[in-house]
Amino acid sequence: MEVTSYAPGTPSWADVSAPDVDAAVAFYGALFGWEAQDIGPEAGGYRMFTLRGKYVAGLGPLMGEGVPPHWTTYVSVADAADVTAAARGGGATVFVEPMDVFDAGRMAVMADPLGAYVAIWQPGVHIGAQLANEPGTLCWAELACRDVEAAKQFYSPLFDWEPKDQEIPGVTYVEWHLGGRPVGGMVKMDDNWPAEAPPHWMVYISVADSDATCAQVTELGGNVAVPPTDIRPGRFAVVSDPGGAYFSVITFTPEFMAAE
Repeated sequence: MEVTSYAPGTPSWADVSAPDVDAAVAFYGALFGWEAQDIGPEAGGYRMFTLRGKYVAGLGPLMGEGVPPHWTTYVSVADAADVTAAARGGGATVFVEPMDVFDAGRMAVMADPLGAYVAIWQPGVHIGAQLANEPGTLCWAELACRDVEAAKQFYSPLFDWEPKDQEIPGVTYVEWHLGGRPVGGMVKMDDNWPAEAPPHWMVYISVADSDATCAQVTELGGNVAVPPTDIRPGRFAVVSDPGGAYFSVITFTPEFMAAE
């Protein structure tokens, strides 16, 4: 579906940092049908992925020594400076202070008190993803951490999110609600998670067939970390691109989409 604006507190954009930008362009283009738009040398190699001519995600080179390939979630805000100050007051570590990105908007990057990286976006001419919640587009953002109560204390006042605990057997899952609607989720990292796995925000991309997508990921040089698995909303998997950046794909059930 086409999106023309995001309420403050809504995850609105995601981008991937890759060790080989051209290789990432080829991978995501083949996997999702995305085209990459180079926005010029002044952007430091950053590119915009489009689908049917609409912006859907971003791509850039790795910035900083020792930084692993990764996807970053951006949350839309009304004032990046105010939110950054509030985040710092709540225990966040700010890595990129609020800065203008041409006339596109204003951004900042931080780690929450648990260590998960998240970015904020104050829109200018760029609102974020112009397509969402359809195959080949962003559809969900999910925090994985080991202390859900601490996460609630940090994020609830920061983005005006109301945490709603979900009844899922064997899993501690929370939905973040904004204005009465879910905008993201949170899962507790229990003993089933690798001890070395850090807290993180996971990007979900909608696909028509999770099994077929996972097969294609492998064919294109990526890896499947969690094979296609049925959950309440549909069938999901965790994969990584050839550079090592992890993301999730999900095929929603028709019943779930109708309920939403």
